[in-house]
Amino acid sequence: MRDLALTLLAAVFTGLTGSILLILLVFGWSSVEANSLREGSGYLRLRTLDGQLLQRAPLLQSDLHVDINGMLARVRVEHRFLNPSSSWMEGIYQFPLPESSAVERLRMQIGERIIEGRIEEKGAAQQIYRKARKAGKKASLLRQQRANIFSVSLSNIAPGEKIRIAIEFQQQVHYAQGRFELRLPLVIAPRYIPGRPLASEIPSARSLVGWAQDTDQVMDASRITPPVIDPRDGVVNPVSLRVWLNPGLPLQSVDSHYHPMLETVDREGVVHLRLADDRVPAERDFLLSWQPQPGYAPRSALFTDHWQGDDYALLMILPPDAGRSGTALARDLIFVIDHSGSMHGPSMDQAKAALRLAIGRLKTSDRFNLIGFNNRSRSLFSSPRPAGSDNLGRAFRFIDGLEAEGGTEMYPALEKALRQRDESGRLRQVVFLTDGSVGNERALFDLIRSDLGESRLFTVGIGSAPNSLFMQRAAEYGRGSFSYIGDLSEVADRMQGLLDMLEHPAMSHINIAWQGPGDIAVEPRRLPDLYLGEPLLISLKGRVLRGSLVVEGSRGGETWRQVVNLEPKGEETGLHALWARRRIASLLAVPEDEMARDERRQAVLELALKHQLISPYTSLVAVEKRVSRADGEGLAGGMMPVNLPAGWHAGAVFGELPQTASRGPLVLLLGGLLLLVWLALFSRRRIGRSAPGRLKC
Repeated sequence: MRDLALTLLAAVFTGLTGSILLILLVFGWSSVEANSLREGSGYLRLRTLDGQLLQRAPLLQSDLHVDINGMLARVRVEHRFLNPSSSWMEGIYQFPLPESSAVERLRMQIGERIIEGRIEEKGAAQQIYRKARKAGKKASLLRQQRANIFSVSLSNIAPGEKIRIAIEFQQQVHYAQGRFELRLPLVIAPRYIPGRPLASEIPSARSLVGWAQDTDQVMDASRITPPVIDPRDGVVNPVSLRVWLNPGLPLQSVDSHYHPMLETVDREGVVHLRLADDRVPAERDFLLSWQPQPGYAPRSALFTDHWQGDDYALLMILPPDAGRSGTALARDLIFVIDHSGSMHGPSMDQAKAALRLAIGRLKTSDRFNLIGFNNRSRSLFSSPRPAGSDNLGRAFRFIDGLEAEGGTEMYPALEKALRQRDESGRLRQVVFLTDGSVGNERALFDLIRSDLGESRLFTVGIGSAPNSLFMQRAAEYGRGSFSYIGDLSEVADRMQGLLDMLEHPAMSHINIAWQGPGDIAVEPRRLPDLYLGEPLLISLKGRVLRGSLVVEGSRGGETWRQVVNLEPKGEETGLHALWARRRIASLLAVPEDEMARDERRQAVLELALKHQLISPYTSLVAVEKRVSRADGEGLAGGMMPVNLPAGWHAGAVFGELPQTASRGPLVLLLGGLLLLVWLALFSRRRIGRSAPGRLKC
């Protein structure tokens, strides 16, 4: 009996030890203390949950240089890594980029030495990097995890060494409602991961990447969930930012919405901007907007490029403004609001204020419904109801009762919204207010494509770091439009613009006819409907783009037609990369029943290699020729943590594991404990059957 008690005690102790170790592996990265950020003395310390020091991690600082010319922006992002420890280290860092960015260059700098990266097929790039890491050579690998999430791996950072990684990409400027905008994400918000864990074994420290485990619904969850820094640890992962804005027309205003900036204008009219605080935490999107002086707002714009024997063009056309319909549109409006834990705080205030404003503007001819969701979804009504005073009162009480808590089970709510339709022929508009912080975007896009019918989906990105990939792609597949609200002060202006769109007839059935030599390739292949104040933005490719482009569309029973004359200038401007990026996005969006997976992969691979772009099937890799780390010297490291977005509350997001992420880590902890207990008992039985004084292996 005494032996059994001792064995059970040992089993429990072993189980607890294993569980604590597993906690360190899964969650140890998330608790980080930041010391001084002065270069040469700053570092991050990775700690266990009970405060014990594990190791120092590489410090990261970032610098963004943004050069804007007309509708095009070229951005250089520099990441500076410092290894403050006495060990050789490997760092892995995830960072966001705009979902439509064309990433085309990687450069690694060690002291005065510069190594240029090259595009390779993804598997080949991974092998090159691993071989260099094993050989002790410095190497960096840039990979696309999602269209708006990228990762850099950097091997063999010597003790005390500084290494600089520079990444360059192109981005198209957004234009709508008479205002130009450039949005640059600076932080990856934690994503809700639905589904059941795939792994059947306790993961090793080497295999752990993000805080979430891969699931049957999000098979790359571990690669899109970087560890998160506790906001109480101060300013970590600081960023500096400079902008050179050459708008090509007189400006009425330039606004940096969330980051105060110092502004100067040179003699050529180029606006120079830099952060007023020099460095800020990378914790929210950077948004810059500029508005032309009255009378200078463009109705059309054309940019051209000549590259490797082909002509490329970016064309913007703004259709004439539409007046309101003479008779009120018969509409059903379905408002869907996210009140999960990630919306806690300012985001929830913004979403509720926006929804109140929209409900208050409904007309008596409208019907409406509200759907709120977190772990579960619930509707105010079983079907859309008239916008009478009694129903509006119920709607306002519904909104007042919403609290931000729980998980983000978006699929059932979206499905419910798209399927609330009848055969009355009324215009159906679905307005979706969310931060988009989910990992199962592809399933949601498939749902929109299959269930949209004649509905139109409009997304409103809420908070400091919304998932712009979801916002823009969902609106694209939903044949609607997208907008963002990043501060309570923006609610009235942004919702006014959206509601104006909803009340005006859209320009639809847009077609393009080419009158010139040869054929042309147009992106996007399926031209979108255009709403009030929205331009048509298309990318073109042809052997010779010299001719006329005839654009036609219809709105409210009237036909609109415009002819644009194209005359290439023969200059190399890099526009080919943006065309290729849009073509790749189109190929990836084709349903699998319309295009075989291998055929799609080959088409994307050929485009990415030709235009030297990162894609789901290509990566950038840079390797130094000399050996830095000798055989026998160990290599430590892991994924570097990122900031929690501004306004987010760690307790609301991570306070209860099942509300925020996969249950996988919790299941692993319990499973690991039970497994260790069973092994201890099993070992006792085997020892008991052995001869006294002998150990049976």
